[in-house]
Amino acid sequence: MTELRVPALVLAAGGGSRLGGRPKALLPYRGRPLLEHALAVARDGGCDGVVAVLGAAAAEVRERVDTGGCLLVDNPDWRTGLSSSLRAGLAVLPTGASAVLVLLVDTPGVTAEAVRRLLAAHAGRTDLAACAYAGRRAHPVLIGVAHFPELLATSTGDAGARALLARHPIALVDCTEVAAPDDLDTPADLARWGID
Repeated sequence: MTELRVPALVLAAGGGSRLGGRPKALLPYRGRPLLEHALAVARDGGCDGVVAVLGAAAAEVRERVDTGGCLLVDNPDWRTGLSSSLRAGLAVLPTGASAVLVLLVDTPGVTAEAVRRLLAAHAGRTDLAACAYAGRRAHPVLIGVAHFPELLATSTGDAGARALLARHPIALVDCTEVAAPDDLDTPADLARWGID
């Protein structure tokens, strides 16, 4: 049986335009930058390595974030949307990956347990899976390597994997009781998560 290896791809390039231009990777969350939190969730959840894609304020992020040995890659086209970050990250994934777990930096409610559940679904030979909350599909998502060519061909703008996921059956992994999918897009979102 082939060994399953699933690195995480943390998308952290956004400039936080709806947050007054505060890069989301640097937002303070529980005493550390939000990117550090996301990297820890991926590692603690059992991913085989972590790649983080940077864009806005990349140099500052590199200076201020303890990456714990995670691979950082810059996306010079980050303003074009999430899809360019997805491409930049997929291009540097470790060889031998059987899938990738895509995690957004601005979802602080995603937990290591949610990551573990997606990895368990992949171990059961699922190659497309997403966390579900009260029956609604959300992040993170797991995408098997066989889908990478289609993902690269169909991902545009801020759509990310949306087109791919719309074309194929997806295993929904219930994470309602262990995580939350809410992202940080507005000042009200920041207040709800206790971020200054």
